[in-house]
Amino acid sequence: MGGAHSIGIVGLGVISRAYLDTLAGVDGIRITAVADLDASRAEAVAAGIEECRPLTTGELTADPGVDTVLNLTIPAAHAEVALAAIRGGKDVFGEKPLAATFAEAREVVDAAARADVRVGCAPDTVLGTGVQTARRAVDEGLIGAPVGATATWVSPGHEHWHPQPDFYYRAGGGPLLDMGPYYLTSLVQLLGPIVAVSGAASRAHATREIGSGARAGERVPVEVDTHIAGVLEHANGAISTVTMSFDGVATSARPLEIYGTEGALVLPDPNHHAGEVALRRRDGDAWDALAPSAGYEEAARGVGLLDFVAGHDRVGGAMALHVLEVMESLHAAATTRTRQELTTSVERPSLVPLTPASAWR
Repeated sequence: MGGAHSIGIVGLGVISRAYLDTLAGVDGIRITAVADLDASRAEAVAAGIEECRPLTTGELTADPGVDTVLNLTIPAAHAEVALAAIRGGKDVFGEKPLAATFAEAREVVDAAARADVRVGCAPDTVLGTGVQTARRAVDEGLIGAPVGATATWVSPGHEHWHPQPDFYYRAGGGPLLDMGPYYLTSLVQLLGPIVAVSGAASRAHATREIGSGARAGERVPVEVDTHIAGVLEHANGAISTVTMSFDGVATSARPLEIYGTEGALVLPDPNHHAGEVALRRRDGDAWDALAPSAGYEEAARGVGLLDFVAGHDRVGGAMALHVLEVMESLHAAATTRTRQELTTSVERPSLVPLTPASAWR
């Protein structure tokens, strides 16, 4: 990566620990500043990192010593922080979704283009050996011509374990915007961009009861749909079906399945970087595990930031913008009971060669 690249982190909540662990000790990367609405939290994190300064968000996004801003705030703040970083001349890499709305995300991408800076966005789980091995299998024709896929994620909701679950049930939240990016980004990686969507949605509860922490027993209002079913039309003619829910108890469905004229693939949970990929061929009678053949090995959250800093565009703003439009269009389709055509597209990113952990850590 050349000389040391300076990272400034905005937002030091639960997910920040995973990024801090991944970035710690990586050659060519320095975390030089951190910021959080809770100044004491920023001070505590900075104290554990050599030559790291606790700053306000405004100070960090304007600091000339910061090359890339890592935006780990809640979805409602993603656009505000990203735009501030862009005004400061910084590249910005954020947690998913890119913004709370497609309009805000478009503003971020357009502002970055005008400022000649780069935008990247999670999820980076698609860069691990799970999705990338399946991607290689599709590219090499092991399933013939792709015809469709299913993506399924069902849970009773995050309030059962998360002590501050409010944002999951506000604008920018819900199961589709929370978990959908993992599944939809994987589908675009595997099958290419989506041209139109249709769907239906509902919500089973008006409020949710917090199950842990200091606020246990408190009820939070539900302002978004919490069960979404959709049909995605890919540009290559493949059709994917998606179910995302905070209203179910559980599911035994495979997280991702890809269907082709000559075979089918079963993928691991796309919320993780690795896991078994299995192939069933037309002329076979069993599912055969595929050895990892592509992707970052032993990857963890933050590998996408390292891939981004290295100059790749595998988890870039165009992908995040497209996936966000897919999700927002699914909600619109459910509300209006109409088929929604998309205005964005994106090229399938380059395959990640099989890369040992020692090469990226």
